[in-house]
Amino acid sequence: MDGVIVAAFGRHYEIDTPSGRLHCYPRGKKSSYACGDEVEVLPGGDGQGVIEALKPRRNLLWRSDAFREKLIAANLSHIVIVVATEPGFSDLLVSRCIVAAESQGITPLIVLNKADLGDRLAAARAQLAPFMALGYEVLAVSALDGAARLRERLAGLQAIFVGQSGMGKSTLTNAIVPEANAATREISAALDSGKHTTTFARLYALPAGQADKPGWLIDSPGLQVFGLAHLSAADLAEAFVEFRPFLGECRFRDCRHQAEPGCALLEAVQAGKIHARRWDHFCTIRAEIATARKLNPGW
Repeated sequence: MDGVIVAAFGRHYEIDTPSGRLHCYPRGKKSSYACGDEVEVLPGGDGQGVIEALKPRRNLLWRSDAFREKLIAANLSHIVIVVATEPGFSDLLVSRCIVAAESQGITPLIVLNKADLGDRLAAARAQLAPFMALGYEVLAVSALDGAARLRERLAGLQAIFVGQSGMGKSTLTNAIVPEANAATREISAALDSGKHTTTFARLYALPAGQADKPGWLIDSPGLQVFGLAHLSAADLAEAFVEFRPFLGECRFRDCRHQAEPGCALLEAVQAGKIHARRWDHFCTIRAEIATARKLNPGW
């Protein structure tokens, strides 16, 4: 029968089917499935089953370094990048998540949590200004107030919460899906970062949207890194939406956008048409990808 993976723990998966939830394992040694994957399962006894086949994915959110890859979620409409007024967040990680989304045709939505902390709100908004200028939606919420606006925004979507630990992803999940009862813990003020509370991805049903399309939300473990070694240099540049008008306009066809004369991207940065901070993000990610490909030419 058909099913959807709602939780993944190594080689063990929880799968919702028309006949109820099954605890399943893949057939054979290969175990490359993610939350949100649509699969065919063979039911067994005592709520057990075997994954027989993976149905075609509409997209896949994943991260990678030189030697490892981690599947995060599949078949998404939106990636909800959760940041907060405190602790401090990395705008480079925001760019990484957006690149991953853009490369897979997933819509990014940035959620600024803990917006009730007014003394820190202006600084957080300033950090997000380059993304807002590009047209990315930024929604300010407070999980402690119930996050009603975010619940309404997510209705009918297939979304995932991603972000650093301590941003309040699990608290937001509890506010939007009270039965989730996701674990939350206090922020470690000394480290200016959160303590990991979610150790695996889990999918929760959401109310249907205006078109009566069922929605769901995946809460995922906190991220400190988001490698993109699987992307080519061309794919990376294309995933920066503000670069697109200038791609193909360089003097040299094989321009690497580093120090070549007549580079349209460099000229756009100098003219202020590309934000300097976003350019720094691009250069950082590009250098990491180049290093990963030297370490592992198999990419």
